[in-house]
Amino acid sequence: MDTQSIKQRFGIIGNSPLLNRAIDTASQVAPTDMSVLITGESGSGKEVFSHIIHQLSTRKHGTFIAVNCGAIPEGTIDSELFGHEKGSFTGAHEARKGYFEVANGGTIFLDEVAELPLGTQARLLRVLESGEYLRVGSSKVQKTDVRIIAATNVDVYESVRKGKFREDLYYRLNTVPLRIPPLRERKDDIYLLFRKFVSDFSNKYRTPGIQLDNEAVQILSNYSWPGNVRQLKNIAEQICVLEKDRNVTATALLNYIPNEQNSNLPMAVSSSSKEDFSERDILYKVLFDMKKDMVELKKLVAEIIQNGGNNLAHVIADNPQYINQLYQDVDLNNHSTEPTLTIKHPSQNIPNDFNFAHDAEEVEESLSLVDKESDLIKKALKKHKGKRKFAAQELGISERTLYRKIKELNL
Repeated sequence: MDTQSIKQRFGIIGNSPLLNRAIDTASQVAPTDMSVLITGESGSGKEVFSHIIHQLSTRKHGTFIAVNCGAIPEGTIDSELFGHEKGSFTGAHEARKGYFEVANGGTIFLDEVAELPLGTQARLLRVLESGEYLRVGSSKVQKTDVRIIAATNVDVYESVRKGKFREDLYYRLNTVPLRIPPLRERKDDIYLLFRKFVSDFSNKYRTPGIQLDNEAVQILSNYSWPGNVRQLKNIAEQICVLEKDRNVTATALLNYIPNEQNSNLPMAVSSSSKEDFSERDILYKVLFDMKKDMVELKKLVAEIIQNGGNNLAHVIADNPQYINQLYQDVDLNNHSTEPTLTIKHPSQNIPNDFNFAHDAEEVEESLSLVDKESDLIKKALKKHKGKRKFAAQELGISERTLYRKIKELNL
């Protein structure tokens, strides 16, 4: 089957050379039983290519199961994939077949495979090498004949380097690598996809068609589309439903496209930086910087109080960096009506026999990452009334990771 026929059969829109190359690779590897690792950004259409490989293979009449590895809690992933015996764990009231048993003779698509725990990765490696596995709570070896297609939106090799993904499993899955290009690398396809989506949604909602002016088409093509095809489809649907003027201008289109300059991170992060910081790491860095500034400010105030304000010039001369920072952060010429803090001369309120150095007690705050992490998780759960999905989004981690953290920290 040629590339154009595959596009028509599976509803793929676009003429990008990178897209055509991916389709050609999928069609060539489909008749074999080789494992395929599909890489690409979220929303780029990796699952569509898994269907292409399955439908063009000799297993097309067998079972096809798509599994989102990132959506299954760590404690139940082994049971879901390999099944379990009755009484193997709390709540296992009866034996259950796993996906590898159900899909025997067919294909399993493991989406977000990099999210699998290391223990599950070892079990998966055994299936790939020998077709054997054990149900949870069983010592009887089971056999299965399943083709595995895996997909991920992260750099798996980088995960291998960090010890989060098994190197032997990586090379076993990556027998044939298949990269799906992001939408920003298919600029000529963006408007074609948009027209297809608005046509489908106009028929679905029985609304008039949508037309873009030339400037709006340029904006559509030049936007980076971090959510790829999924994001483009959502915006097309919004425009079909909400836009009253069916001739959409550039100004109207900008109301639906997010501003790329906005960021939810607490500090700017250079895209060229070689350090791999997560949102949580950045938040910890900000908190520790605030802690450091607070300690230095305490020392500065303590020295002023201890000297009774008599050697203020000397204190300023010894701490120029902190004094300059205060001048930068505080607008001394601000005449707004907001309440201000007035500091009186220390000698007005402090007894002569008060010895700050001996009587003051400095309370050290905990610098434990575990305590900080536990506190942030508690606050996020309280803010969202115990809803883990929204709390995980607030913290910038997956719901599965939040579930694991809650168990580890006994929250």
